[in-house]
Amino acid sequence: MQTDNTTPLNSSLAETLEATLLTGNENGPSIGEITDAVGDKGFGLLLMILSLPSALPIPAPGYSTPFGIAMAVIAVQIFIGRDSIWLPERIKRFRLSARFTVKIVSTGASFLRRTEKIIRPRCRWMHTPLGHSALAIVILIMSVFMMIPIPLTNTAPAMAIFIIGVSMAEKDGLIAIGAFISALFAAAASGSVIYISIAHGPEAVDAIKDWIKARLGIEA
Repeated sequence: MQTDNTTPLNSSLAETLEATLLTGNENGPSIGEITDAVGDKGFGLLLMILSLPSALPIPAPGYSTPFGIAMAVIAVQIFIGRDSIWLPERIKRFRLSARFTVKIVSTGASFLRRTEKIIRPRCRWMHTPLGHSALAIVILIMSVFMMIPIPLTNTAPAMAIFIIGVSMAEKDGLIAIGAFISALFAAAASGSVIYISIAHGPEAVDAIKDWIKARLGIEA
């Protein structure tokens, strides 16, 4: 699928996700290319894209740390009220593999198409500067969890950031409230995994991870 570096103004989130990531580049898009292509949906769409690799139930080794750093940088910019996105050149050069990009677009777009009917602008007070500052703090905390090198500490925080991204892209304050709730759950879940790792060793976490994979039918 070949696109230019603009995003259709009236496209759905699923269509925007596809248009932004499926650029026709056989090497897969870089974070810098994604940043340049997010169009009018700005910070929200970029947060969605950067959180997707860790939020989805598919193996995503090597993405949580650089993407977590990128989202932490974005959180600071949202907090101080920047209108445009800036990322360090080293982060912008990080590239998704083409094969993995297709996987996350397929899964992410499918999820968005099933839920887009309930997403709409509402509770706009959540998307005032004060509301965005609160969301930025949540994004920063969830990003830190994503960067912790312990299995099972990144999926729930990444999903919370993804939900925040959806709410910001569509100005849906009710979804933002749901993101706060999911962030509390994510912090509790990731904190529990960290405790188990410290108290019982990494083998205990590996056992939990294997059990989850077996329940979800994910190959090791």
